[in-house]
Amino acid sequence: MTPEPPPDAGTGTPAAGGTTEQPLLDTQPDGRRAALPSAPPGKTPGASRLRWRTAGRLLGLLRPSKLLIAGVLAATCAFVVLNVLAPKVLGDATDVVVAGVTGGTFDQDQLAALLAGVSLMYLGASAFSWIQGTLTAVAAQRLSSGLRASVEDKLHVLPSGHFDEQHRGDVLSRATNDVDNIAQALNQLLNQLIMSLLMLSGALAMMLWISPVLAVIALVSVPVSTLITVLVARKSQGHFTEQWGSTGELHAQLEELFTGHEVIKAFGRQEAAASSFKDANDRLCRAGARAQYVSGVVQPLMVLVSNLNYIAVAVVGALQVLSGAMTIGGLQAFIQFSRLFSQPMGQIGGMLTLLQSCLVSAGRVFDLLDAPEIPPDPAPGRHGAEVAPPHAAGRVTFERVTFGYRPGSPVVQDLSFTVEPGQTVAIVGHTGAGKTTVVNLLMRFNELDSGRITVDGTDIAELTRDELRARFGTVLQDSWLFTGSIRENIEYGRPGAGDAAVVAAAQASHVDQFVRALPEGYDTMLGNDGDSLSRGQRQLISIARAQLAGRSILVLDEATSSVDSRTEVQIRRAMRGLRQGRTSFVIAHRLSTVRDADLILVMDQGRIVEQGTHRQLISRGGMYLKLYKAQFARREQATSGREPGQ
Repeated sequence: MTPEPPPDAGTGTPAAGGTTEQPLLDTQPDGRRAALPSAPPGKTPGASRLRWRTAGRLLGLLRPSKLLIAGVLAATCAFVVLNVLAPKVLGDATDVVVAGVTGGTFDQDQLAALLAGVSLMYLGASAFSWIQGTLTAVAAQRLSSGLRASVEDKLHVLPSGHFDEQHRGDVLSRATNDVDNIAQALNQLLNQLIMSLLMLSGALAMMLWISPVLAVIALVSVPVSTLITVLVARKSQGHFTEQWGSTGELHAQLEELFTGHEVIKAFGRQEAAASSFKDANDRLCRAGARAQYVSGVVQPLMVLVSNLNYIAVAVVGALQVLSGAMTIGGLQAFIQFSRLFSQPMGQIGGMLTLLQSCLVSAGRVFDLLDAPEIPPDPAPGRHGAEVAPPHAAGRVTFERVTFGYRPGSPVVQDLSFTVEPGQTVAIVGHTGAGKTTVVNLLMRFNELDSGRITVDGTDIAELTRDELRARFGTVLQDSWLFTGSIRENIEYGRPGAGDAAVVAAAQASHVDQFVRALPEGYDTMLGNDGDSLSRGQRQLISIARAQLAGRSILVLDEATSSVDSRTEVQIRRAMRGLRQGRTSFVIAHRLSTVRDADLILVMDQGRIVEQGTHRQLISRGGMYLKLYKAQFARREQATSGREPGQ
């Protein structure tokens, strides 16, 4: 069937595993995300505020790993203390050597003790660096694992319309590539950023202690480096946004090329598909190159500033040694401290690339986590267990039901009808008449605007979705089979069912015959949505799955579409057996499949314009008769080979 328009997203609720902060992007009153005004890269209104909010929210996700982070901080502090003390001790050792050369008194024991102390300091610093790296990696992986779990939880509470509006490849890219990018970036940022900041502080304190004059000269590089970082950050943010947006688009296109490869080949569109992919790939390449180019400017500029600062310190320091204001060992230690001071400045600049990329990826993931969700369920268990009770009769009533995907544009309106237990109701009409919307409302894939639907006298709004859907068995137009054996795919309808029950369901659904002809029988492995089987065989397996589930209400949505006449007969027989004793909703274009229905609802523009049995509707000479005549006229013309109108 032609897909119905996407549902309105509704009001959002805090994402699973997320926070209660407002979404990263504004939403309109109807719940849809508002488009931000166009602006040059990096100049989006409120972009700076959004970046800070994203950074704060990302750090908040580290709270469950606070003990690990405390360990990282402790190990980093120990590493910095040892690295900062070592140059001072090494400078003292140099002064001992100089004193021995110039004064003739060489204290070997003191020199040996100082050198041994320096060696132990550097050895300890290496050990603490390893501890810090290990703890950081564990914390980053825990965060990425938690993000993936939150994304997976979120997918279960997103309205169906979200997936109609978004490319599946882009959603997958957010759940995989962006989360991986966050984990890798955080791993390096937690490793280097904390260490760099502490090293800056420690080196600056030692420099001020040794020589305040030289320390002031070294500090001149700070505002210059800060200015470079800020300017480049403003420029590169937009390019990183474009890069990761292009990554999602490329994955969306790859997913479409993969799922539609047969159609592409059938119409000879390989070159057009390759050209389209090349354009998307080139956009990603250009965006990534610009992002890396702009952010990569920081590191060389930082190195230049550091080298100029080093020259100034070396010249002024030499003059102080000559004047007796400093010792040679003191100058040596200061130069080492100036390197320890300038090196983190360069690293912080280099980490700008990681930080910008990480924040963009985090924004994309948070955007998904903040997407509007379906309304929450009532408290579970108010009307029975999550599995439908065995005495469920299956009486369904629609009472003045109205629903629209957008305010003021109802797709179905003022629907009222009753289906008694065990009856089969068929819903027919032109494409877009609202047929699929009716069953989507019944199963709460969409929520009503007004009216109510009851199942066995209970308003479905008072049931949890799991309680409600546990009463339904479904056979859809596109039979979904997962990677696994045929037995596992049938057993999906009732996990834990024994082999005898699986075989019985297969026999009742005309599956057993063709399955036993396969070399592996029920153990035959299926992949790629069961592409190794025909469309009709896949549909029969989905009917066997519903047969095994044993639900009191069935939804059969275009189950005989796109199959040949012989297979259609098999499917109709299987469905006839499946419907025995169950309330059934059948959506069909082929009116031949619904002639034996107890009630036929004819829909047009969201309303029921006719209802009754096949004979009653034919005798009335209304819309149903026109549909019936048009369909069978086309079939007769196709059989005789005549053109319409002959």
